[in-house]
Amino acid sequence: MIIVKEIAYWKENKMLPEHYCDYLLTLYTEGNGVEESKEKKKSKGLLVFPLLFFSFIPITIFLLYFTELSFILQMAISLIFLIFCFIGIFLYNKNQLNVDIPATVAAIIFLLGSVAFVLEFFSNKIIFLYIILFLNCLFWYLCGKRYKLLYFTLSAFIGTFLLLILVVSKYML
Repeated sequence: MIIVKEIAYWKENKMLPEHYCDYLLTLYTEGNGVEESKEKKKSKGLLVFPLLFFSFIPITIFLLYFTELSFILQMAISLIFLIFCFIGIFLYNKNQLNVDIPATVAAIIFLLGSVAFVLEFFSNKIIFLYIILFLNCLFWYLCGKRYKLLYFTLSAFIGTFLLLILVVSKYML
């Protein structure tokens, strides 16, 4: 029984390839297998949430750009979605799952909300839109470097490059 628990630990922490662990577990349990622990079952329940997180993006776009809701209500709903994303990041970290989906959704919702905010209050000053877009790219870059998320770093570079092209074409041509 001790060996079976140790092999299950190796499998859970990816110390050996999964198929090796499965073979060893089958060998030592004589084909009966091992019941998953409650923690493992609980963490599988969190895998349902990516669809929920991804649904926040179109809902946010719809609320911000296609409804007649008051601006305060639009921002409040966007903030609620952001809070859910941060709770998701916390829960995914706690259960040692990959935080890519809630982090990406949070970044996109923050970008949409900040652009809507600038367009609401500074609609005549396009420079503020450029500044907020650059600050979002800077935030993505810092998060990408800090948490070693390559797609955040690449998004920051691509966004900054496109923003630079936009600004140069608008003011230089």
